[in-house]
Amino acid sequence: MSVIFTTAEDAENAFYGAIGRGDLEALMSVWADDEEIVCIHPTGQRLTGPAAIRDSWRAIFANNPRLTVHVKRSTRWKSVMLDVHSVVEILYLGDEPKPQGPMLSTNVFQRGPNGWRLLSHHSTTAADDAAAEPGSEPDHSRLRTLH
Repeated sequence: MSVIFTTAEDAENAFYGAIGRGDLEALMSVWADDEEIVCIHPTGQRLTGPAAIRDSWRAIFANNPRLTVHVKRSTRWKSVMLDVHSVVEILYLGDEPKPQGPMLSTNVFQRGPNGWRLLSHHSTTAADDAAAEPGSEPDHSRLRTLH
């Protein structure tokens, strides 16, 4: 039985935690059980469905055995069934002290019978100063409600 995420934040934390551990099964357990899930990596390729997404993350983990993602500056829009997070990701590869990125990412979560699950993860490179803008520290108070 898979974990039931009671909030979108729990699902997002599990997603980034799985990336940090290189745990493909844990990462895939965060995704919705739907053939239309979408992942867009910074390369720009749009991957649709669990098989394509699994294969892409398998390759990422094979090439980067230790990948750490620090999430900064989150803006969220929330409704009863949908939660959208716009975040800045700072990536660290292995023991490299210098971060990669920043990356701008949008994570879309949907609430269903099995809790909150990831529908879409879209990540793209950002200008180097994106992480240095005012308010770049984690700010979980920036919650918006969708109507």
